[in-house]
Amino acid sequence: MSTRLSAEKRRTQLLTVGVEVFAERGFHATSMDDIATAAGVTKPVLYKHFPSKRALYLQLLDEVDEQLMEQLVAATAHAETGRERVQEGFAAYFRFVTDNRAAFRLLFGASVRNDPEFSSVAEGSIERIADLVAQLIEIDAPAKHREVLAHAILGMAEATSRRLANDDGESDPDRLAAWLAEMAWFGLRGVRA
Repeated sequence: MSTRLSAEKRRTQLLTVGVEVFAERGFHATSMDDIATAAGVTKPVLYKHFPSKRALYLQLLDEVDEQLMEQLVAATAHAETGRERVQEGFAAYFRFVTDNRAAFRLLFGASVRNDPEFSSVAEGSIERIADLVAQLIEIDAPAKHREVLAHAILGMAEATSRRLANDDGESDPDRLAAWLAEMAWFGLRGVRA
């Protein structure tokens, strides 16, 4: 039934399949049998890597959070101006959603919001992204002010990404980034401390 893979490759495969299945069906409607079947392995193979459905789901949330943060940091690290950082940050976020629709739905979907432990992971992700954005906001304002603005910017990105993940509206990540970056950039330029 299953192709012989190294433990590391098998784990990666199970995580990839898990993201797709959980994003499509949700946490409660998905069984370990569903994931094992979709991955082409037996349930004991799946349990060898993940002791429970909850453990698998939490690992997936952590993996998606880490991937998104890595892409955002990489995208903004080499930008030379504040305007470029805004543009590149939005573009990286929207590219992540476009390339990983299931992962985005997993991290920000209903299954996460309805479970306190999962919600905690998602909220932690949002806080880390907001902290990153707040550090990139170059205005003469206290840290708390920049933090609120960072959450507002993240809210714009998340709301736009929900439409993008559902194939509802504009789907070009660079065009979306240009539109929102322009609004955010000129809005931030008008902020007074």
